[in-house]
Amino acid sequence: MIQKSTIQLLRIPFSFFLMPVYWFALSITDQINWQRAILVFVLLHAVLYPSSNGYNSYNDRDTESIGGIANPMQPTIQLYYFTIILDSIGFGFSFFISPLFAGCFLFFIICSRLYSWRGLRLKKYPILGYLLVIINQGSLVFFAIAHGVSSDLTIAIPSLLIVAAGLLIGGFYPITQIYQHIQDREDGVKTISILLGKRGTFIFCGILYLLAFFCLFKHFQVHHELHNFWIIQLFFIPVVLYFIRWFIEVWKDPEQANFKKTMLMIWLASTCTNLAFITLLILKHIG
Repeated sequence: MIQKSTIQLLRIPFSFFLMPVYWFALSITDQINWQRAILVFVLLHAVLYPSSNGYNSYNDRDTESIGGIANPMQPTIQLYYFTIILDSIGFGFSFFISPLFAGCFLFFIICSRLYSWRGLRLKKYPILGYLLVIINQGSLVFFAIAHGVSSDLTIAIPSLLIVAAGLLIGGFYPITQIYQHIQDREDGVKTISILLGKRGTFIFCGILYLLAFFCLFKHFQVHHELHNFWIIQLFFIPVVLYFIRWFIEVWKDPEQANFKKTMLMIWLASTCTNLAFITLLILKHIG
């Protein structure tokens, strides 16, 4: 029987926060194999991400709020074995997409384990850990999706978009760490957010998002699709307004960088970004 702590610590709802990369990749793919697209979606959001979250939770054993969970339970050995089962199933089914997709899938698993594993724990190194996350969850996953869902299994993915995917995750990830500084320090982990400080985290994330938007602008400009860029900007208006308001609050009082407001920021940003790329997808293939 699967224990409640195992189900909770897989943090399946957290997959929603990483889902924009999937819709982003689909929105720029001209010819989609929808059967493979569905399988890719399931492999990532129901298998790979939960397994990675579970393994991270097993090693961290958090006692205070973590991404998406206000009161985390303590993991048991069942969680560890469950992540191995998920990885094995996911890796096996990933070959139904392509050997290249399977290779990307395996690389993600290895990197996520090295990130969390107590024997190495790359997450305790602020810059290396951060780069591993944005390359893995952003650029690598974007490439794998765009390759896997395309009818011809293309590898000719626009480099500007691969970079943009990494930058979007890069501008998102430090914010998810901003309320955990004390807990991370106690665990011997120095995150990129700790390195930057709470105010610096906001400034850094803002710069990364500007760079991501610049990459998107250049791509759409070259392809004479600037209307797509402006559609994305419309969906980001609520995110920008909340981000600026919250930044001002944290600048005056660092204690405002708390779990509740961080989760609201994450849910808002993920929802708006998902809707933006889903809209582009609909306009491209249905409109």
